[in-house]
Amino acid sequence: MTGAAPSDGLPVLAFADEAAWETWLTAHAKGAGVWLKIAKQGNATPSVTYAQALDVALCHGWIDGQKRGFDEEWFLQRFTPRRPRSLWSARNVAHVTRLQAAGRIREAGLREIEAARADGRWDAAYAGASTMAPPPELVAALGRTAGAQAAFDALDRSNRYAVCFRVATLKTAAGRERRAQALADLLAAGGRIHDRA
Repeated sequence: MTGAAPSDGLPVLAFADEAAWETWLTAHAKGAGVWLKIAKQGNATPSVTYAQALDVALCHGWIDGQKRGFDEEWFLQRFTPRRPRSLWSARNVAHVTRLQAAGRIREAGLREIEAARADGRWDAAYAGASTMAPPPELVAALGRTAGAQAAFDALDRSNRYAVCFRVATLKTAAGRERRAQALADLLAAGGRIHDRA
């Protein structure tokens, strides 16, 4: 299997180590983004790891995005500058807190942290798939909508998380209640967020 470059126009680059990625990111801080080619386990080619790449990106105010396969030896991980008002995950808040304590955060990263703290996104960081519980508004909507709870329970992990995320990340209680009810109705009607073949 031969890897193909994504069609979004971002460059596909490989770096032998964390320092090389940091050097590139420092020089291209205002770029649109990049697909990093990262070695899979078992590939002996020197490569920055995903964890190293994420740390460097967060330090510079960038964020990880989509991951996709490339070939038997490599995968691609998309990194882009964080967009204004983008949500923060609890996982990345923890990473940034660790990186800040180590003195690694750069000016651009600090600006993103300060903006998120100022507008409440920092405190509203969402939980990951392994730790996110259904929000109370969703629990209530599932309970009052015939068939919705059973449909939710039958979803795979990806769909359960997608439903919870779409409710939990809304700012207002009224918005969460409306979205929860719409999703409960969708589930009761046999719908789902992600179709699986």
